[in-house]
Amino acid sequence: MVRQRSIFSLIFGLLATFLISCGSPTVATVPPSYTAAEVAKIQEYVPGIQMVRDRSSELKNLISKGEWVKVGNFIHGPMTEARLNMTYIIPNLAKQNQAKARQISKDLLNDLVRIDQAATASNTSLAASKYKEAFTDIDKFLELVPEKSS
Repeated sequence: MVRQRSIFSLIFGLLATFLISCGSPTVATVPPSYTAAEVAKIQEYVPGIQMVRDRSSELKNLISKGEWVKVGNFIHGPMTEARLNMTYIIPNLAKQNQAKARQISKDLLNDLVRIDQAATASNTSLAASKYKEAFTDIDKFLELVPEKSS
């Protein structure tokens, strides 16, 4: 009986040692770092996106007034240009942010299509909800963009 307990103790000790050694420590993710040239290249396109972000109230007013032609013009003009700027920025982002940025850009496109469809159907409530989602997507994208270095 004593001999069995010592064998079990040895087996459990070896098993515990094996399991502990197979575990890997969690590695902290290092935030992406950009060179000054990369930041400068990215920052070329940010003002176009920020300009559209700053004009968000203009689109909201057009939707609430039901000026659907102007809503369509805003969607197909400045909003589409902002999305184009996003596609120029994405390849210059850190690898770990590129997939997320691409998804945000796709979500923005879907929101713009839905706003356009709502404008065609004169659906104020759908246009207003998709308007909020579109500018939320722009905010999410701008969070991925590195700050301008001084």
